[in-house]
Amino acid sequence: MSGMELQQDKSEHVHMSSSFRRRTSAEIVSEARRSLRSLATQRPFTPQQKHRQLFGESSSRAHDGRPPSAFSLHGQHFEVPDSRPGSGTRLSPLDHKPRLSVSLDKDGCDDEATLPKPPAERGNTRIGSGGSRARLLRAASINRLPPMTLHTKNMSLEARIGVDQPDDREKLHCAEVTEHKTKSSSESDLHTLIKHRIPQTDVSSEKESKPETRLGYGDTSDDNMDESVFWNTKVLPVLQEFESFAPGDGVSDEIVGQLCNSCNGLHDALAERGMLGRQCKKRSAILRTLFRLIDVGSDRLNLTLSKFILALNVSGNNLLNICKLVFKISRNASNDALFLTDSILDSLLSLLQCEDVWSKGEAVLYCVGSLKLLSGNSAISRLLLAKGFIGILLQLSKRLMHGPSTTSANAAPQRSEGEGQRIIAGHILVQVTAALRNIADQSESRPSFLSNKAFFTLCLILENHRNDLDICINVARIFSKLSTYNECCHALAETPRCCSLFLDLLGKHSRKQDLVVRLLFTLGNLTAKSTEARESIYEEEGGIDVLLDLFQAYQETLSPPEQCHAPEREDVLVKLIRLLANLAIHPTVGTALAANTLCVQLLLELLECRCVKKSEEIVINAVATINNLSFYQGESSVVRSQHTHISQLLLKLLLGSNMDAVLEATRVFGNLSQIKDVRHFIMQHKVEQFVITLLDSKNPDVCFSACGVLINLSADPDNRAILRVEETVQKLIDCLRDFGPQDWHLAAVVCQTLWNCSLDGELQHSQKLLQILWLYTDRGSLQWPSDDGVRQVQEACWELLFLPVAERLRQRLHIEGTTGIIQ
Repeated sequence: MSGMELQQDKSEHVHMSSSFRRRTSAEIVSEARRSLRSLATQRPFTPQQKHRQLFGESSSRAHDGRPPSAFSLHGQHFEVPDSRPGSGTRLSPLDHKPRLSVSLDKDGCDDEATLPKPPAERGNTRIGSGGSRARLLRAASINRLPPMTLHTKNMSLEARIGVDQPDDREKLHCAEVTEHKTKSSSESDLHTLIKHRIPQTDVSSEKESKPETRLGYGDTSDDNMDESVFWNTKVLPVLQEFESFAPGDGVSDEIVGQLCNSCNGLHDALAERGMLGRQCKKRSAILRTLFRLIDVGSDRLNLTLSKFILALNVSGNNLLNICKLVFKISRNASNDALFLTDSILDSLLSLLQCEDVWSKGEAVLYCVGSLKLLSGNSAISRLLLAKGFIGILLQLSKRLMHGPSTTSANAAPQRSEGEGQRIIAGHILVQVTAALRNIADQSESRPSFLSNKAFFTLCLILENHRNDLDICINVARIFSKLSTYNECCHALAETPRCCSLFLDLLGKHSRKQDLVVRLLFTLGNLTAKSTEARESIYEEEGGIDVLLDLFQAYQETLSPPEQCHAPEREDVLVKLIRLLANLAIHPTVGTALAANTLCVQLLLELLECRCVKKSEEIVINAVATINNLSFYQGESSVVRSQHTHISQLLLKLLLGSNMDAVLEATRVFGNLSQIKDVRHFIMQHKVEQFVITLLDSKNPDVCFSACGVLINLSADPDNRAILRVEETVQKLIDCLRDFGPQDWHLAAVVCQTLWNCSLDGELQHSQKLLQILWLYTDRGSLQWPSDDGVRQVQEACWELLFLPVAERLRQRLHIEGTTGIIQ
């Protein structure tokens, strides 16, 4: 099938949106009389990617310069936050020997113990309020998660995490002044000492908190006592349960489920007390335990842990690793169900709404990458739509295009840093546009694309990243999907400079077939429905030249196989020729194209070298384009001047067995037969006999095209006699009887043909025809459709197209019946 769609397609009237203006009768008739038609074609096929990854196999990005999709990730890759200064600078020790009173410990320490003087830091003799804690802060600088040793596994949880007791202050005080005379202490001892000495908060939260209100320091207020009880009764037992699982331990699905439930319970308990984020004062202890559980190796558990860890507002390397962990889980399609039953999607979407995406660039990349992979699942994509996914992605795109804020507290980035940020922004936009491409498959997404003014933002992305082929192809795929729907097509057509941008990309990336074919398909959709789009392409400087250059390039001798494949090349030509046909609907553009020698010559060359049996769609579209161009028969028309060559090419199609090709060839003859030489060619080659047999078709479009040729042929007296001998009148009457009430435009053309045939004063089967005309010209005897829209169209065509010519023909036949003479 050629996929032709009439401009006056009845289905458009039946399903017309109520928001569109109701057309007048004159507009309906004007449209019905138009012989120009827009062409339809299939959307370019996009194969499903075999593997879930950040960048597809056809990505233009070099493998070495892009973030990986595969990586190993374990608990040791995460960092436990501590209280050292954000800059990482070590504090200098105090330069004096304090003598502190301590109670006798279990090892027999004296009451009066002397704190040894630590070795002085070379070149750094500063002292300050933190000097007495320098040794402990140096130990705290070992912030990588240590491996779980036998010693730490057997160590009591109270020693590793810390139980809030009223006498905790005294224990910690003793621990502070006790000297370790040997260097055999393990990393676990250092971390244990750090945990007991330093409050487990980040620097930002530590600055805001007051020492007397910190959790676990012997607070006397009722609120803090409540917090201590909460920690010991709600948090500590869960952490103790988690600590019992060492890396590598095999755990059953049942135990994993219990761990997930415990993790969710702890998350909910902390959330209820407002202790998530950086508000949790022993956040480090919780994170340390959660990080260890990652090595259990369960995707279900890791996804639950990821939600919890993100809720604790991790940053830096920990945020990046958590996003990588989620991405790793999302790569397995069998894990999609986990994302449907967990609120991790909310956590990921929340991360995308952060204002400063530049400081979290790579983490945001893997976050969007995960959502891109998940959006390929229809159930998850619908869930994301309900959460405002499209709006979130578009806002993220705008922030990325605006660049990092110059009012940030950080100094202006260096040139190399700025280049790195632009590269990361490009990577993120590839994921954003790919996710939007996936979500565009859902019919429910269209209102969201329209309400968020997505087409303007997507065009802005194209304009800013026109050199990034991955982004361009993703956006082109979005447009090719959405432009097949009327409302989206009109919204895109109204987007400023969209056609100009598409033409620029076609010229810039003319050999990138997967991009070219989708841009041409989208432009074809726009020009099929929008007069403004036709004008915009024509008025764009060099716009038509870009299209004809593409036509010429893709029709040349096939390039080497590694550069181009014949099926893909033909698909480009199909979309390009369809675009030219739709452009020709506009009178100004159509006249210019009909007068363009290169345009007509390329179309004729295509018909000469292509066979309809092997290249059906491209041949039929080429003939349909010639039909639209043949409508404009001014003196400058190349189609008119080439009428003999065109007639010879059409004759081959008429003699073939492909009815779609026959229909298109007949339509062209309907226009060209206005030329006397073409009428002579038709009669000379007995083409009229074939055209007459088309009246027996049960297809009203075929009958309509046949009548178009017969009207012009019957204008010549010599031809009328031949037509009467071949029983043309009888076939026309049968056609009027069968199709009249369903297609008044066709009925009007049949009556016009019969009128021409009666110009010599005689007409066969006149009484039979007169009875039909009396019936069809009586409004009251006709049955009209119940649908108001369809009825309006039919009544307008009946009244303004059929009735005038039918009444004239009826009057002529009536006079013949009474006087025996046709006037």
